[in-house]
Amino acid sequence: MSLPLGPTLRIAGHAIASQIKGGKYPLVLMLEPLLRCNLACKGCGKIDYPDAILNRRLSYEQCMEAVEECGAPAVSIAGGEPLLHRDMPRIVEGYVAAKKFVILCTNALLLKKKIEDYQPSPYFTWSIHLDGDQAMHDKAVSQDGVYDVAVEAIHLAKAKGFRVQVNCTVFNDADPARLARFLDLMTGLDVEVTISPGYAYERAADQEHFLNREKTKRLFRDLFARGNGGAPAGKAGGKAWKFTNSPLFLDFLAGNRAYQCTPWSMPLRTVFGWQKPCYLVGEGYVDSFAELMEGTDWDQYGVGRYEKCSDCMVHCGFEGTAAKEGLTNPLAFMKVGMQGIRTDGPMAPDIDLSNARRAQDVHASHVEREMEKIRIEDPEGYRRATRAA
Repeated sequence: MSLPLGPTLRIAGHAIASQIKGGKYPLVLMLEPLLRCNLACKGCGKIDYPDAILNRRLSYEQCMEAVEECGAPAVSIAGGEPLLHRDMPRIVEGYVAAKKFVILCTNALLLKKKIEDYQPSPYFTWSIHLDGDQAMHDKAVSQDGVYDVAVEAIHLAKAKGFRVQVNCTVFNDADPARLARFLDLMTGLDVEVTISPGYAYERAADQEHFLNREKTKRLFRDLFARGNGGAPAGKAGGKAWKFTNSPLFLDFLAGNRAYQCTPWSMPLRTVFGWQKPCYLVGEGYVDSFAELMEGTDWDQYGVGRYEKCSDCMVHCGFEGTAAKEGLTNPLAFMKVGMQGIRTDGPMAPDIDLSNARRAQDVHASHVEREMEKIRIEDPEGYRRATRAA
């Protein structure tokens, strides 16, 4: 990942100092200041809430308090669609002023209209959602024409001097050859790509197209064999694809490493509170980051420990593990970075899933508690939302 020097030094300094101190520490604050979106992607369950909850917003003050609490050097703002939040320019400005590296994730439908509200900075990046080429992406987001809008937004943002990357989620119907051509196209646009397999959100409308671990490894091996997995041009007969991901995480996706996740490396602050245990699995919410860290039984979660985690290989869970290995074993980091991803030979033995704790469905109880909270704190808003429903 080629970040500007200032953010790179701050993030590296934070990671090194925290590693020396020991214990659990965050690298990126995952922030969901709202859950409402202007798309209804079948692979996302984030908009499957009553209107009273979709109308909720984290305030500017709450967003600033969240990063102050956890101390992460970087913030990834998602949702929902963040550009629907009227205070988003002020939130981004506040984080940049605090020298936090900000990644603003967007489907880009509103970017052309909103872009003048933002200023280029070494501490700010647009992350535009693109799940492959035109047909792949428009299918993933369940709406035609979104890919073209997103590509136009990439050109616009780059022309105005912004740093731009692409967020690409891969599903089990992805064709490695088409995905390789898409990465070639992104290389031609001079944008980096954050690539990751999708996670089977329990409330997602489409539960059929998420990858399991074996399919993930085979797909990424096939993909990297068609390009170069991030190695120098010519190493494996492809263009030098540019990823924001760590080379060690990409090596993990290709089955060459067996990682347990590090869920506290990217904690989530959402409209419900701090989500236990991680960005992907909602097993409860607490009011403070300290309570999240101290009150979560981390040993109850993770691959081989909990059924909901069994197929997860998503970057927000495993990039923290890759980062830790990069700090403790820099030779391994450099070796993979220079030689690229191995795409043949035996895979690393995976974690045994047979003793994983059975999954619990706790979504309904969270919704009920939040609706009761809204009814008490904002009775008029509650009545308006329930009448509209």
